[in-house]
Amino acid sequence: MTPSETDAAFQQLYRAEHGRILRYFSRKVGPDEAPDLTQEVFIRLLRSGAFERIETPGAYLMRSARNLLIDRARRKMRTQGISCPYGDGRDAPVPPEQAWRIEEVDARRIYRRAVLAMPRRTRRIFLMHRLTDKTYREIAEELRIADKSVDYHMMRALAQCRRVMTSINAPSRSATTGAVRSSRSGLPSAIP
Repeated sequence: MTPSETDAAFQQLYRAEHGRILRYFSRKVGPDEAPDLTQEVFIRLLRSGAFERIETPGAYLMRSARNLLIDRARRKMRTQGISCPYGDGRDAPVPPEQAWRIEEVDARRIYRRAVLAMPRRTRRIFLMHRLTDKTYREIAEELRIADKSVDYHMMRALAQCRRVMTSINAPSRSATTGAVRSSRSGLPSAIP
């Protein structure tokens, strides 16, 4: 085809398909953006250089229109960040660290109660080991008891802590199972 024949054929195609493409975009994106997108489809056809080789230009234009919408949606997804609308009547999102801190405070409170519920000697040995980092031998020498006794009291203390902590995670257990007296709050400042 000569350039003038190509121009005439393109103008004829434009007149024939413009309304259909415009209606398609009006349905998909609204009447405000439809004329610009319709123009873009015809520009893509001319720039591709495939106008002379296309057997069914109407189908080509529709496929090009769909591809243009797909490209547009992908471009929006890349540039558009995730937004969380914030209003005066809404609370700000709570970061997970805050929930973890709340759980930690609860666990410490329950752990403290478990320690306070231990028999006095068991609690003393447990705190000597945990708070002052003394070895079993050092505790035995300081209290003038056998190493096996320190081991026995530590096993009792750890079993008590384990029982209390697992009772928290097992809601099917009754409230009285593994319950701990809470006569005092807080760890003692000195080892009794």
